[in-house]
Amino acid sequence: MVTGGGGARLAMAAWSVLSSAAVNVFLLVVLPRVSHAQTFSFPFLQPESCGHNQYFDISALSCVPCGANQRRDARGTSCMCLPGFQMLSNNGGPDFICKKCPENMKGVTEDGWNCISCPGGLTAEGKCHCPTGHILVERAVNGTLLSQATCKLCDENENSFTVANALGNRCIRCEPTFINTSRSCTCSAPNILTGGLCFSSTGNFPSRVISSARYGDLGMSFTSEWFVKYLQSSAAACWVYANLTSCQALGNMCVMNMNSYDSTTFDACRLFQFIFENTAGLRTVHSISFWRQNLPWLFYGDQLGLGPQVLSTTPLPTNFSFKGENQNRKLKFVAASYDVRGNFLKWQTLEGGILQLCPDTETRLNAAYSFGTTYQQNCEIPLSKILTDFPSPIFYDVYLEYTDENQHQYIWAVPVLNLNLQYNKIFVNQDSSSSKWLLTRRIFLVDALSGRENDLGSQPRLIRIATQISLSIHLVPNTKNGNIYPPLITIAYSDIDVTDPSSQSVKVSFSVKYEMNQGEAQVQTDIALGVLGGLAVLSSLLKTAGWKRRIGSPMIDLQTVMKFLVYYAGDLANVFFIITVGTGLYWLIFFKAQKSISVLLPVPAQEERLVTYVGCAFALKALQFLHKLISQITIDIFFIDWERPKGKVLKAVEGEGGVRSATVPVSIWRTYFVANEWNEIQTVRKINPLFQILTVLFFLEVVGFKNLALMDSSSSLSRSPASYIAPYSRILRYAVSTALWLVIGIIQIMFFAVFYERFIEDKIRQFVDLCCMSNISVFLLSHKCFGYYIHGRSVHGHADTNMEEMNMNLKREAENLCSQRGLVPNTDGQTFQIAISSQMRQHYDRIHDTLTRKNGPARLLSSSASTFEQSIKAYHTMNKFLGSFIDHVHKEMDYFIKDKLLLERILGMEFMEPMEKSIFYNDEGYSFSSVLYYGNEATLLIFDLLFFCVVDLACQNFVLAAFLTYLQQEIFRFIRNTVGQKNLASKTLVDQRFLI
Repeated sequence: MVTGGGGARLAMAAWSVLSSAAVNVFLLVVLPRVSHAQTFSFPFLQPESCGHNQYFDISALSCVPCGANQRRDARGTSCMCLPGFQMLSNNGGPDFICKKCPENMKGVTEDGWNCISCPGGLTAEGKCHCPTGHILVERAVNGTLLSQATCKLCDENENSFTVANALGNRCIRCEPTFINTSRSCTCSAPNILTGGLCFSSTGNFPSRVISSARYGDLGMSFTSEWFVKYLQSSAAACWVYANLTSCQALGNMCVMNMNSYDSTTFDACRLFQFIFENTAGLRTVHSISFWRQNLPWLFYGDQLGLGPQVLSTTPLPTNFSFKGENQNRKLKFVAASYDVRGNFLKWQTLEGGILQLCPDTETRLNAAYSFGTTYQQNCEIPLSKILTDFPSPIFYDVYLEYTDENQHQYIWAVPVLNLNLQYNKIFVNQDSSSSKWLLTRRIFLVDALSGRENDLGSQPRLIRIATQISLSIHLVPNTKNGNIYPPLITIAYSDIDVTDPSSQSVKVSFSVKYEMNQGEAQVQTDIALGVLGGLAVLSSLLKTAGWKRRIGSPMIDLQTVMKFLVYYAGDLANVFFIITVGTGLYWLIFFKAQKSISVLLPVPAQEERLVTYVGCAFALKALQFLHKLISQITIDIFFIDWERPKGKVLKAVEGEGGVRSATVPVSIWRTYFVANEWNEIQTVRKINPLFQILTVLFFLEVVGFKNLALMDSSSSLSRSPASYIAPYSRILRYAVSTALWLVIGIIQIMFFAVFYERFIEDKIRQFVDLCCMSNISVFLLSHKCFGYYIHGRSVHGHADTNMEEMNMNLKREAENLCSQRGLVPNTDGQTFQIAISSQMRQHYDRIHDTLTRKNGPARLLSSSASTFEQSIKAYHTMNKFLGSFIDHVHKEMDYFIKDKLLLERILGMEFMEPMEKSIFYNDEGYSFSSVLYYGNEATLLIFDLLFFCVVDLACQNFVLAAFLTYLQQEIFRFIRNTVGQKNLASKTLVDQRFLI
């Protein structure tokens, strides 16, 4: 026996087993099984595809035949009895029963459930028919069904003034205009019946009304069925009775006609203007002269010059700010909305996409009204969707809500610039001068009503869509508190000829832009450009004067003018670069960091000036870069070998069959080695170009610095994918790019100078040391009479030795057991700037011409033996001449050594001209690097930066700009090395095949 808790557990276990078994039996027996061969498709049918005696079953989604004595109803989703048959059963399902009415009661009641006798005859649907002005009575007051229907005539006498309603089942009071005009329910001559209203023929109201809808885009106008029915009646009701909804409806029809005014025709706007002019005695609304009592406010008047007065005279009495406790960064737009018949619908905020036809998330739609955020939205919408979503136009009067200092709420009317408005057939609002504009107030998004010709229920022939809506906010000049002028809505409509709505589509856009007067900024930029441009002229003149002295030519010729222009191009490029970088950083810092708004970003049209300056800076810097590149690959260079033969050896004499003694030849490998090292350092830079590009790209794309270039007030480096991403500002992109590029470049240069060159590798100084260890000096002429000299004469007398002696020499030098390396005894100065005399240059050229004859050593293998021997002889002659020149052998071509003056170093020129003697200037700064990439890092850095920015400004893509920048660096590096190798080989007799 099981008792207590154990029994309960056993019972529960048994119940679980039984329940599981029951469920399994239900699933196996009751539920149908799915066959593996069964398909889940069936014919696709629509309600209109069903036959006359079929209806569309909304459950089975197929056509089902109606029962006996039945036919399909108007919707096509159920059946109804045939005429002369009454319903016996109808529960909304397939069980639908009809029965034929007896011969004495052939009519069917309006609800279809009973048969009734009809003395006045039957309609096509089998219902009782009554004459005009009569109503059909089928039941008594208490609901009892009459055996015979009766037709009652509505009482039109003065005590009742009733007529039958549209359904013919009730008597209602006549329209008030009938009673007021004729004291009856009929509008007989000479009164005028229009739009269901009756008006007296007396008065000065225009009797001939033009019921045409204008479609300026298509160059046509046609009679609109809506205007035919309601234009004259609305205008008359507004004029005669001051009917508020009629006045609003008349205003709506004027707006549907693009607020266009033509003094020769009485269309909607002309009628509105007629009423406005003839109600001058009425008071104005809110003391606004353009807003007449009972009338909607449509225009700001037609006087010239009103546009600028409305837009830029009175600032809004509110402030906007990005940060702080009292920040105000939301534009609170509200709109009074009306339907097409003039009924007021409601006040509504513009948030949620009220004026934005393009669908999007609410967050992104509402971003349009965040102050300082430039907004751009574009899309293409099917015409069928527009026709479905906007069967009737909604009209909006837009206001900006604000709070004054006393926390009272007010609204400010927002003017509208309708680009389709015509004044006497002239599109005045498309003029560039705001003094000719005619500002309006009311707008709509889609008008699919006025384009209907004959039937208001038919598809419109034409549809008018607001394809471009732009909201402009102008900052008050010199404001410090974020004051703005009234915003302006600019709207452009497109007229679409409706042919096939399912295949047609329309492109629409919505934008918000912020503007401020850039005149002061442009004046300051022009002043800076003028001052710095003048300094650039002086700098270029000094450079040209220094160049003239270095080439030893006192004459001013065409070459001098061209050289000045090249120097001026480089200096002017720096001027443009400084101005553009300063301008970009100004907008970046002051716009993003401001609390109370005092500056707004330039609009794209205002950015063109800076973009032009950037383009000029790049073009001029490219010219400077190419000039330096050509100068570097056309220098004169010679390696002076100080090594002397160590003795004589026996050498076989070819052709004589004997031997004779000869001096031991000096190895050429040291010269080849030094030449190869010189070739390697030609493109050495103070930065790593690839690291520079990748780091800038990393900070822009990965870290998110590119988000600082968005045209909004946020300074965040990251943005939520769900939030709206504003368009990029070209000025801010340029500012962010240049700032990152310069900062990273300067950090690299400082790291290179402070750490890398001191503790890891200094290739320039290592090259000087190599020259000394190789017993090779470098004589380099960058100009005709100016160049550089690297003294590499070994203090040990020779360098072509074994390892043991080489180590011993180095040890002795480290222990100061030998003389110092300098050209001047007991000094370490090995590098010099040299200004040679013209006599020295002439002697150099005579030997050099022999050395480089027959196009240099590149053709040694195909040249004759005599030519090769002449080149070898010229090489030794040049080596001996330059060596003797350095040793002061030639007294007529001697030189002396001195230090440059401080002013000479600053100006980069020499005051003393080498007349009889050449001048060697001590150069501890290794300025011979100026003929290498190493000494022109600033030019290269700025050129790469401008190339990167120009590509980005053109394509708005940092990745592509980085790739093309790296590509051009490699191309110019290849050109520099290749052409430099050829020049080096031709100048020094070094075989190009030994240059790596």
